Amino acid sequence: MIKTYSYAAQKPTDRLAPFQIERRDPGADDVQIDILFCGVCHSDLHTARNEWNNTLYPSVPGHEIVGKVTAVGANVTHFKVGDLAGVGCMVDSCQHCASCAEGEEQYCENGFTGTYNGPVFGGENTFGGYSDKIVVKEKFVLKISHSDNLAAVAPLLCAGITTYSPLHHWKVGPGKKVGVVGLGGLGHMAVKIAHAMGAHVVLFTTSPNKREDGLRLGADEVIVSKNADEMATQTNQLDFILNTVAAPHNLDPFLNLLKRDGTMTLVGAPDQPHPSPGVFNLIFKRRSIAGSLIGGIQETQEMLDFCARHGIVSDIEMIHMKDINEAYERMIKGDVKYRFVIDMATLKEEASAA
Repeated sequence: MIKTYSYAAQKPTDRLAPFQIERRDPGADDVQIDILFCGVCHSDLHTARNEWNNTLYPSVPGHEIVGKVTAVGANVTHFKVGDLAGVGCMVDSCQHCASCAEGEEQYCENGFTGTYNGPVFGGENTFGGYSDKIVVKEKFVLKISHSDNLAAVAPLLCAGITTYSPLHHWKVGPGKKVGVVGLGGLGHMAVKIAHAMGAHVVLFTTSPNKREDGLRLGADEVIVSKNADEMATQTNQLDFILNTVAAPHNLDPFLNLLKRDGTMTLVGAPDQPHPSPGVFNLIFKRRSIAGSLIGGIQETQEMLDFCARHGIVSDIEMIHMKDINEAYERMIKGDVKYRFVIDMATLKEEASAA
């Protein structure tokens, strides 16, 4: 077993604090990674504080991992020591259901195993990227082809694929008018990726002071969703809406903006349900509401390669590991543009001083 330093919550009311865990020794199919950077996702906070009522403790969050390969098993063929590698939200799945066979491991009928908090349907706990190293099956390790700004690549492993997957699935591209609701960690990636796909991008935000930033990130138009006159200019105009907001809100004003046969896909995960939308907004235009969950491993690799080709990374604020609890409080307030990333060298410094 490999002694590993981490930050963990021991119960829902705890601040995250230093904690030593053990990783398995690399097996024949495993890749060991020295973690360089780990993004901070709102799911980390939800889990650490048991807001989804499913947390296994101790909880070591983190599923936006970029690092360097330090060991590989005998059967590993796609990675060698010294390679850059990434790990996203999953570290295993059943590998024999229909979804897994089609490369959609995130929808594994038997439940994928999260990078932290264990299998979806219950099982042994797993520990995530708020740690100095991790051991993962080769099949669930991603190649990083960005040549620099690696810290800003880390959030692509969750925020990037969570937005890329639905944009890709619903065939967003040239000639499509696409709405993005919310400009946070997910929303700012959705704007960048939809723009790179060639769509006309309309950003919807409740904050007038985000208009300039939205345009900088690639939006063609920015609409303040609290302004009824601005919203009215988009009625029946949009082919697709990606709704990234992770708080309960009224969906009807956005459904009104879809064309006939348009779809609004939800990727934000609020801890309380949205108010139920009116049925007439759906049936009179054959509109749809859908959901989407990250992406499979193959699609995640496609996303990373797409972002590398287009020079896309996340807008980040780097933090030290010891500042994670304050970062959580700032994240709740929306006080980050647009993703915190932990410099894991600061954890190693803490560990060596302990």
